[in-house]
Amino acid sequence: MLQAIRDGLQKHKWVTHVVIGALILVFAAWGAYGIVDLSVGTGNYAAKANGEKITIKQANDQWQRQQMMWQQRFGGELPAELKARMQDELLEALVSDALLQKHARKMGYRIGDDQVHDQIRQVPQFQIEGKYSPDAARFALQSAGMSEQEFEVSLRRDLERRQIEEALRVSNFLTPTELKRLQALQSEQREVRFVSLSPEKLAEKAVVDDAAVQAYYTKNQSRFMTPESVHLAYAELRQDQLASQVTVSDDEIKADYEKNKTSYVQSEKRQARHILIETGKDDAAAKKQAQDLADQAKSGKDFAELAKKFSADKGSAEKGGDLGWTEKGYFDPAFEAALFSMKTGEISDPVKSKFGYHIIKLEGIEAGHTRSLDEVRAEIESQLRRQKAGERFGDVEESLQQKLEQPGASLDALVKEFNLQTGDVPDYERGKGGGALSASQELDEVVFSSAVLDEKRIGGPVALGEDRVVIVKALEHRKPEPKPLASVREEIVKSIRDEFGRTEAAKLAESARSKLVAGASFDDVAKELGVTVEPARYVGRDDPSIPASVRTAAFDAGKPAPGKSAYRVVKLETGGTAVLGVSSVRMDPNSTPQLQMAQQRELMGREGQGDAAAYMEELRRSADVSKNPKAFE
Repeated sequence: MLQAIRDGLQKHKWVTHVVIGALILVFAAWGAYGIVDLSVGTGNYAAKANGEKITIKQANDQWQRQQMMWQQRFGGELPAELKARMQDELLEALVSDALLQKHARKMGYRIGDDQVHDQIRQVPQFQIEGKYSPDAARFALQSAGMSEQEFEVSLRRDLERRQIEEALRVSNFLTPTELKRLQALQSEQREVRFVSLSPEKLAEKAVVDDAAVQAYYTKNQSRFMTPESVHLAYAELRQDQLASQVTVSDDEIKADYEKNKTSYVQSEKRQARHILIETGKDDAAAKKQAQDLADQAKSGKDFAELAKKFSADKGSAEKGGDLGWTEKGYFDPAFEAALFSMKTGEISDPVKSKFGYHIIKLEGIEAGHTRSLDEVRAEIESQLRRQKAGERFGDVEESLQQKLEQPGASLDALVKEFNLQTGDVPDYERGKGGGALSASQELDEVVFSSAVLDEKRIGGPVALGEDRVVIVKALEHRKPEPKPLASVREEIVKSIRDEFGRTEAAKLAESARSKLVAGASFDDVAKELGVTVEPARYVGRDDPSIPASVRTAAFDAGKPAPGKSAYRVVKLETGGTAVLGVSSVRMDPNSTPQLQMAQQRELMGREGQGDAAAYMEELRRSADVSKNPKAFE
């Protein structure tokens, strides 16, 4: 039915990325870490948690999904340090998942098939126009690299975990007194007035002479140092470079073809049209309409015109019901069984599927066949080159490492021996990198090591990705040194002015607070400061109309006495200072029973989430956990 989806995924790669990205979010929300792999042998694990094994396949499959999403955000390869941290976080998530899953099973939590299927039907990525579509689900899962069985197993395990998490949340309780007190705090409003003093305007009054600039420069000289850098010569080994040097014989191509011949089998394809009649609430009426349309088509009526007029599948109806060429595995089982039992030109009687009743017309058959060696020769050769290059890459890297450990290793000699590509980075800065060499912790450690800078040895090899390593030679080392005063004078002047503005704002605010406490009016104080002040008004704890720091200070202040105001000086996030007055406290007059019930649910939810998190932390703390450091190699 959903040929348009399949065509869209094949013709428009961006659609595939959208589907995968959306499913990654589904997996993140559901956990989706518990995919089982019964084929993995003993010892092949990424981590163990109280005897529960997390297989290397599980960890790497999940990492591939997350890596794809993060690489899209970073616009390329992840930095090595970040990559390692994220992989460890993933293993921790898998460990926590396994522990909670085992505990849930031990406590007797189980999920029935109906609950699983109901959740599957609610996944937005599995729906078309708000309705669950098996074909859309299949396409989405295939694009994300998961089978339907894997997804169902994962979801079932996650729902079991949810049961124990929900039990923890609902078991939490607050006494009526506690709840009443928390609701009162949540609904509280405070009447406030405040003025803000901008350090930028006050900074303009600062007088900055040469002596002040010199004093600031001397006191803060560490802020005005040139970056440490190295002029580097480097050489790199790339896997794609090795691939161009690898030779693949005709015999190897033939042997690989024979070994993997089944993968070159193209299944039989069929081109069909269909008309869909949805069942709605009256199945019998839908079946009768479908049979009537089938009879019309068989009697000679134009099938395409009938599809355009009557089919509920809008995507194909516009094309006269055309579903294009397809092979087995894409459509509803009942639809597919009928389609692949028909003869060319035949029109079926109504076929019932989960979507409704289909009338199918088979337009053509393309017999299955095996692609010949000549058809796939270039594909096999390229694959074998990459495979050989990958194997050789590790060997060459190891040999390069051994050569570097020998005394007197020369960059030029290594370049010649290993046919490396060379480059030059005039300024490689610590923590920043330079030229074609982006900074990483490992590369920084090598470049700025004593062995490279003082002993003049060749540093490396350092991996800059899974298919690239570099070796480096320091040509010149530039240590940090003070920048000339003239080059940083403007920066210093600005810093002095900014500091003056902040200090002056704080002084004026304290003076204004003292005057308010002594009985001066807010309007008179604001006029003296040359700023405007709004009338007093009530604000809630989450009111976004005033600065967060002012709002926090207002609710931290003690409750003012009747007819009095409480005054505070508040530092603002922007660097300025505010003078705050709190004159009254009241309960939100717009609070309703419905709002109070929502607040109660939110408060109970917060308490429950805290309990669930603490419960999980205790499970992890008391667990026997081991992680394989080579899980992602």
